[in-house]
Amino acid sequence: MKALRFLPDTFTMMLVATVLLATVLPAKGIYVTAFNDLTIFAIGLLFFMHGAKLSRAAILEGSNNWRLHLWVMFSTFILFPILGLLFQWWHPVDVSPQIYSGFLYLCVLPATVQSAIAFTSMAGGNVAAAVCSASASSLLGIFVSPLLVSVLMHVQGDTGNGLEQMWHIILQLLVPFVAGHLLRPVIGKFVDKHKKMIGKTDRTSILLVVYTAFSEAVTQGIWHKVGLGTFAFIVVVCIILVALVIIFNTYMARLLGFNKADEITIVFCGSKKSLANGIPLANILFPVSAIGMMVLPLMIFHQVQLMICAVLAKRYHNKQLKLEGEKSQQAEGSAKVQAKLN
Repeated sequence: MKALRFLPDTFTMMLVATVLLATVLPAKGIYVTAFNDLTIFAIGLLFFMHGAKLSRAAILEGSNNWRLHLWVMFSTFILFPILGLLFQWWHPVDVSPQIYSGFLYLCVLPATVQSAIAFTSMAGGNVAAAVCSASASSLLGIFVSPLLVSVLMHVQGDTGNGLEQMWHIILQLLVPFVAGHLLRPVIGKFVDKHKKMIGKTDRTSILLVVYTAFSEAVTQGIWHKVGLGTFAFIVVVCIILVALVIIFNTYMARLLGFNKADEITIVFCGSKKSLANGIPLANILFPVSAIGMMVLPLMIFHQVQLMICAVLAKRYHNKQLKLEGEKSQQAEGSAKVQAKLN
């Protein structure tokens, strides 16, 4: 297993570089329309690949653990939004209201897929259940997250506008997702064989959305609204938010009688928020001028959750190795005693 580290991952560094590029060279004039059209295509491609990567066999294998899945959904779509609402109501620091809205937005998003499964596997959790929970969360998020945004953030002006947004979500997210999944029997082998290349396509799509959003945000003066103090505030809140959810899920998993493997799955699947889903969805739900500020907490949360969960996965892994070592020593001791008696 590769050593875990606190340094930002490559994708996070690419996100930072994209924001810097948008700050120095934002898209203007005719290029804005071109990038907006390209962004719509990139989002469709992103969700098409998500659908193509989704294995039905893996979902069926882990689908029987309904208690675990219900708790992960509770953590993702109920616990997180409650914390987001409480935080917005508390309003502890005088920063832009859009920052608080950004935190509430990240709280209504679905869980990640890749990192939740990877950390569950690394820590010795129930991987099949993690695949099922994370995939179900990602799929449900296409409908549940916009609904929560509508109810909790009041971004929809009227019913017609709400129906129009839902149509855009279905057209840009669900249709490509379903098409990719239905075509998996045809392209599944290619997708599985070229995971690295497809992963780069996913990341490129997200970077394109980020560049387009921050180009607009820069022209609207985002960096006059977000200073060093605000940035530090966002980091601290992200750390507290991840820690609270992990502690709560760990305690409840033990209280509800889940075994250690299921506990690990609940902790890692129930504490994640998806940057891959959140940024494209924000591009549909919010005005372009507001997206940069709205997704800033999500972008920072992305790195914070990876760092904290990497340390936690390493801790679970070391405990598992220690237990296996103790069991091995006990077995050897019993064997020696038995040999002496014989």
